[in-house]
Amino acid sequence: MTFRAKHLLGIEYLAPDEITTLLDLAETYVELNRSKTKHSDVLAGLTQINMFFENSTRTQASFELAGKRLGADVMNMAMQASSTKKGETLIDTALTLNAMHPDLLVVRHPHSGAVNLLAEKVNCAVLNAGDGFHEHPTQALLDALTIRRAKGRLHRLSIAICGDIAHSRVARSNLILLGKMENRVRLVGPTTLMPSQISEFGVEVFDDMREGLADVDVVMMLRLQKERMDGGFIPSEREYYHRYGLDAEKLSYAKPDAIVMHPGPMNRGVEIDGTIADDINRSVIQEQVEMGVAVRMAAMDLLARNLRNRSAA
Repeated sequence: MTFRAKHLLGIEYLAPDEITTLLDLAETYVELNRSKTKHSDVLAGLTQINMFFENSTRTQASFELAGKRLGADVMNMAMQASSTKKGETLIDTALTLNAMHPDLLVVRHPHSGAVNLLAEKVNCAVLNAGDGFHEHPTQALLDALTIRRAKGRLHRLSIAICGDIAHSRVARSNLILLGKMENRVRLVGPTTLMPSQISEFGVEVFDDMREGLADVDVVMMLRLQKERMDGGFIPSEREYYHRYGLDAEKLSYAKPDAIVMHPGPMNRGVEIDGTIADDINRSVIQEQVEMGVAVRMAAMDLLARNLRNRSAA
């Protein structure tokens, strides 16, 4: 198995063969999670600390469950009431963590680059659970696994990522991963929600939903990141849904077997119609949640192997 990374900070640092290795291992954890035991001891004796400087439910719960199913000692630090709120710097936090001797550190932070800074200062493997506008690598990996299982492959597909591209770290990580795996990616949304450097991504851009969804294999919807907006990016949620919300009529322009994805949490009636989100024939949104646990188990397993190999060297 080929996986050379010391940390999982972003998809940009992974080679295609490393992505394939991680997804292949995640497949085995899908089967484990569906079994009666749901437990392994590959992280037995290791300590996992989850540090979420931003509120999270799905991602934090997924990482916690993944660690526990692999036999790690899992600790959640309440960062909303931590010393960082009293003025402690990230460097001081790193020094404190080093004194605790963790093996795996899972970090979500509102500022881009903060997770990379921590990775430079701590003596353990670091997993980026989302940092600012930068990346959310495990979300892209679980999306990739979901696509591969639904379509039987992860290359030469036509994939539309729709909605708030500008404020989405999920979009950035998916763009990088899907590009590495030779897919044709389209970005669909209003010009006000497109990144200013959009030309650097080398993708097709559409501000018309029907044109953007024409004959695609995958429709990936994104949530409006209102907490990251500091101005009027859309006229109203009602108008946004009318033009860019996914409903049956707009979805009819995609291929008949196109799948519908959403990283959650969903705003029904804003970016997606509830009947589409719940359509068991088209929607793979619940599968994404399931794949998230398996992917995070695989990521921590591979990083722990590399950690042990370095210790033994």
